[in-house]
Amino acid sequence: MTRSSVRAAVLGHPVGHSLSPVLHAAAYEALGLTAHYTRRDVPVGEWDTFWADARAAGDWGGFSVTMPLKPLAARDADRVTPLVRALGVANTLTFEDDGRVVADNTDVMGIMSAVSAAGAIPETPRAVVLGGGATASAAVAALHGLGAETVDVVVRTPSRARTLDAVARAVGTEVRTVAWEYAAEALHTADVVVATLPPRGADELALQWRAQAPSVSGVLLDAAYDPWPSRLASAWQDAGGAIAPGVDMLIFQAVDQVRWFTQGDPLAAIPHEDRVTAAMCRAVGRPERGIPQRVRLAQATRLAP
Repeated sequence: MTRSSVRAAVLGHPVGHSLSPVLHAAAYEALGLTAHYTRRDVPVGEWDTFWADARAAGDWGGFSVTMPLKPLAARDADRVTPLVRALGVANTLTFEDDGRVVADNTDVMGIMSAVSAAGAIPETPRAVVLGGGATASAAVAALHGLGAETVDVVVRTPSRARTLDAVARAVGTEVRTVAWEYAAEALHTADVVVATLPPRGADELALQWRAQAPSVSGVLLDAAYDPWPSRLASAWQDAGGAIAPGVDMLIFQAVDQVRWFTQGDPLAAIPHEDRVTAAMCRAVGRPERGIPQRVRLAQATRLAP
């Protein structure tokens, strides 16, 4: 399907800070489409009622989904992509012409694109994820897609990483749990790092790591983008590495959402995609970048397990 108009929203709690409306508005304007994209604050306790009403309304095209609703989005869709089946969380819900809803996770491609656009990555990178939540699940899949044979997951509470074992098996890789006290050591040897902690969650680690006068050449993506640069990103850059803010991940994952909402298929080409992506970058003050070729090749398979 190709839609000439779109009605969509970003869902979450809280959601007032979300940049998704800005990104999607820029994309649909570049495409010349009529669109109405809003924010909807939906606490977990109100999800069932909201979801029933949204399905009954019959005029929604899709939803971008943030925490804490990603597991519920995966649970309540009629159909899920292999990525959602592997991760157990969804950030994209698309209404098909027959009213059925398909759930996808475009965070994976967003992470892959943001990391690859920031700097060169070896074919089989040494990969590290900081944190063990829903974004960490997407990061494990993304790092596998970039060629990592194993992913070191650094967590304060080891039990937080247990669900990532199942994710790793589902996408065809493995994770190694690393205690938080060894976080600085893990960073020293990494080619690519994805920090999935809340804003300022790695400030103490950054100070500890900087004190060791490290030298790195890899890429660090900090999923938190306010404040930017984070202390961890600044420390990584000062040590010689390349950095990417979470807003780059947000831009690239939104490109896949635009595919879903306008074409009904994440593999379908968006008309003038480079121009659309450039408009989204400009809308949030980021350098204009397209999706790296390495990611386009992986996208053709959607990392299907």
